[in-house]
Amino acid sequence: MRSPHRRIPSGRRRALLAAVFAGALATTGLTAFAQASDSAGPASEPAQAASAADTLAAEWPQATDEVVVNETIEVDGAFDGGNVRYVPGPELGDGGQDEDQLPVFKVAEGGSLSNVIIGSPGVDGVHCQGSCTLESVWWEDIGEDAATFRGGDGSQFLVSGGAARGSDDKVFQHNGGGTLTVRDFAAEDFSTLVRSCGNCSSQYERTIVIENVEVTAPANRLAGINENYGDSATFRNVTIIGDDDREIVPCQKYIGNDSGDEPEETGTDADGTHCRYSESDITYQ
Repeated sequence: MRSPHRRIPSGRRRALLAAVFAGALATTGLTAFAQASDSAGPASEPAQAASAADTLAAEWPQATDEVVVNETIEVDGAFDGGNVRYVPGPELGDGGQDEDQLPVFKVAEGGSLSNVIIGSPGVDGVHCQGSCTLESVWWEDIGEDAATFRGGDGSQFLVSGGAARGSDDKVFQHNGGGTLTVRDFAAEDFSTLVRSCGNCSSQYERTIVIENVEVTAPANRLAGINENYGDSATFRNVTIIGDDDREIVPCQKYIGNDSGDEPEETGTDADGTHCRYSESDITYQ
């Protein structure tokens, strides 16, 4: 499901991505985030948010090696990539918006993926088949989506640290049930940061939590949720850079469906039920 997106012309975009994205983070004085405790696990509630100075990474990591991936890497358990760059081969897709592209990594229920750089073209990024943790994963050029989350009611998905840039549409796609928490994360040049699927054949009540996150324009919205299925999106300590006119919508509400039709937009107000935030939760720079 695609949506209009204000884009930088391609000739300028590549040159700006590294300088603007890394530079914007560096000028805020942010330092590397503290690593979450291994004892928490993907099914635990996120730890109390640290201050912004202790969270977002100041710059992208230097790749320690580079591997071309011609077949999806299956992760069952914990996978630490050691900051290797994994570059999708043409067998996985072309990095556009075609729905039939394959992921670079497929993470099994209860698995974790950490310290991975996903190179260009991003194809369909990462698929979580159930509760999972993605820690310090870096998407250099998002393809169809950076990550897609699947699983039944009660699933717990955690994205902690890392960053993503360059998407015509979504960064994270929440297709399963349960809660998706994105924290200590940065994103630039995208349409929607997190979308609760608006027209999947199986629908759930979904919870989205976005905390200690920094986004840089161009972008359209932070979260899209389906109010008719009881979804909610909560925002804490979010910084938006380069949106002087405040055109980026924090929380877009929809009437979702299971028929594949385009969902209807219903509003963007903070209502305490579906869109949960106050003015102090979002800072503009």
